Amino acid sequence: MSSPGTVAQQDGTESVGAPTSTHARGTLNRDSLVVLDRVEAGYERPVVGPFSLAIEPGEVVAIVGPNGAGKTTLLNAITGVAHIFAGTVSRRPGLLVSHHAQSPLRLNNVPLSGRELLALTGADLAGLPDAARPLLSRRLSELSGGQLQILQVWASLAAPVDLVLLDEPTNNLDVATVAMLEAAIRSRPAGRAIVIVSHDRRFVEGVASRVKELSRW
Repeated sequence: MSSPGTVAQQDGTESVGAPTSTHARGTLNRDSLVVLDRVEAGYERPVVGPFSLAIEPGEVVAIVGPNGAGKTTLLNAITGVAHIFAGTVSRRPGLLVSHHAQSPLRLNNVPLSGRELLALTGADLAGLPDAARPLLSRRLSELSGGQLQILQVWASLAAPVDLVLLDEPTNNLDVATVAMLEAAIRSRPAGRAIVIVSHDRRFVEGVASRVKELSRW
């Protein structure tokens, strides 16, 4: 889901060509949530790849690289939005995924409160940072960019899913709010994996258990 959308259930494998047969090359094993095996993905043409990555339960993987390297496209390949031109994307059957997009909708004309936004994704309010709680009763159209950002990130981060995709989650956030986000990521439920795309190296170093770097395609 692109926040504030719905939680998406992902099943099966999208592929072009024959998949490889070893986990080292990216084949889905019993424990993996998602495996990208030499994926080339894009829209009208490939813009990233070949790229391989196995995402395991409970880990935080950061994908970093310059603008235009295809980081956002890789997240879209996981959700099925981007086209797979070569390679395979294998997902654990029944996998639940939430996705915070890099430029989520402003929702100026949608009469929702912060609480109603989080209810759309089933996000758990228990760990919501105290500084964000006053936003629950406010209309989304009244919020600043940073206030809306933290609610939309939380809508994905605290949804009842197996895998959270966060694209530039620290955009528009001040230092204190980024620290709250880091704490929330570190205290996530056991087994919930997160993939982060970010240019904020300090943030990445503070939360990621593994970093994958992309060069321009």
